[in-house]
Amino acid sequence: MISSLSDDWKTELSEELVKPYFTDLVTKVTLAYNISPNQVFPPKHQLFSAFNSCSFTNVKVVILGQDPYPTKGHAHGYCFSVEQGVLPLPKSLQNIAKELGTDVGVALKEQGDLTAWARQGVLLMNSILTVHEGKPGSHQGFGWERFTNSVIQRLGARKEPLVFLLWGAHAIAKKSLILGEQHLVLKAPHPSPLSAYRGFYGCKHFSQTNDFLQSVGCKPIDW
Repeated sequence: MISSLSDDWKTELSEELVKPYFTDLVTKVTLAYNISPNQVFPPKHQLFSAFNSCSFTNVKVVILGQDPYPTKGHAHGYCFSVEQGVLPLPKSLQNIAKELGTDVGVALKEQGDLTAWARQGVLLMNSILTVHEGKPGSHQGFGWERFTNSVIQRLGARKEPLVFLLWGAHAIAKKSLILGEQHLVLKAPHPSPLSAYRGFYGCKHFSQTNDFLQSVGCKPIDW
């Protein structure tokens, strides 16, 4: 399973990958894929897509999701994203598109595929990287949270200023992991239909992110 993780992330996370909890995590996830290969998402070869498209040193922005979409054909290894051609878009992604249009006046490129963001330095990481079909949160407790918490901590320890977009209570709870006053941490309600109207709409996180990146000498994201 780990063989599909890019070498730069393996190097950065080398201490984490040999811890007993991670060995247990690999065992649990491998068993889940073996038992239900067509019902565990994302597909195994896309498990670390978010990392492989955005190296550790290239990360400029972190968007944190909870766990993958539990609908067949939706999850492909990036939080909130779906592959091009998947329609209709999941409701949360529709709301992200609405805020994007209102904030910076652009439409989602490639329909709902956010891979282009990742290639520009946006780490689209879920806290939990796998899920069973139709069962949101089904792989909670496997150990993914500890692994992704360590990723957040390591990014937060970087000297280079980063932007962390924390949407929803689950993501906002991770703020304590981000040390360093050089970073910009933006918080908003989750973009789901249940909460987007409570403050995700109008949060202007996309424009604020680019304003900050430019202020520290980084190229803005072409959303």
